[in-house]
Amino acid sequence: MNTTVMSRLLRRMLPVALLVLSGTWQVAAHAETNCAGGTCVFGGNGNNAMSNEEARQSKEQWNATRTLRDQKINRQEKDNAKYDRSVDLRDRCNASQNVNAYWEPTTQRCLDRRTGTQLMAP
Repeated sequence: MNTTVMSRLLRRMLPVALLVLSGTWQVAAHAETNCAGGTCVFGGNGNNAMSNEEARQSKEQWNATRTLRDQKINRQEKDNAKYDRSVDLRDRCNASQNVNAYWEPTTQRCLDRRTGTQLMAP
């Protein structure tokens, strides 16, 4: 009885084992990479001038877009800081003890009603 169980198990597991073995061999064959000069080029021997040029252009484009993203983030931070300062100044102007102080929304300045001069500097 023990040999029949082993032979059944062997008959069922052998095709699965062969399939798994062939699959792992194929993955290893497709995973060949060649990284030269900080730029990875997949497949081939890595000496192809066209693929090296494409990799260089891709890296250059990535650096340019990163620079643009950094500039956009810096601009947004400056705009947010400017908005925060104007909100703080408006709140200080509205809470001022001076009854002639009022907030001018178009110029975003705190002005005196009588003279029109700026009361609080940003």
